[in-house]
Amino acid sequence: MPAQLYVCDGCCCGHNSKGNMEVPIEALKDAWREHQLSDAVKLNISTCLGPCSRGNVTMLNHEEGRTWLGNLRTAEHYEALVEWAQHIAADGSSQALPPLLQGLHFVPT
Repeated sequence: MPAQLYVCDGCCCGHNSKGNMEVPIEALKDAWREHQLSDAVKLNISTCLGPCSRGNVTMLNHEEGRTWLGNLRTAEHYEALVEWAQHIAADGSSQALPPLLQGLHFVPT
C-alpha cells in the first residue's frame, strides 16, 4: 500500500486571514506529476484535518503509522515535503523527516 500525504486546505489552513500562508496546491500537484510520486505517495488535498491551532497541517499515513506536521509557514516547508516524498518513492519505505521539517512534527492529542 502506498503512503498517503494529506495536506490541509480547510477552514484555517491556507487562509491568510487566519495568519496562515496559502497552501501551494498547484505547485504540489505539479511536483507530484513531475517526479511521478503518485504510485508511492498519494497526494490528498483535504478539508480540515485539525488541529487548527497548528495552522497548515499535513499528515503522512505510512506503513509505520502517521506523521503529523503543523505550522508549515514557508514555500521551503512544502518543497521539503516533496523531497521527503521523493525519498519515500525511491526507497519504497518511510524515511526520516528532513531536518527542515523536524521541528514541525507533533503528536495530536
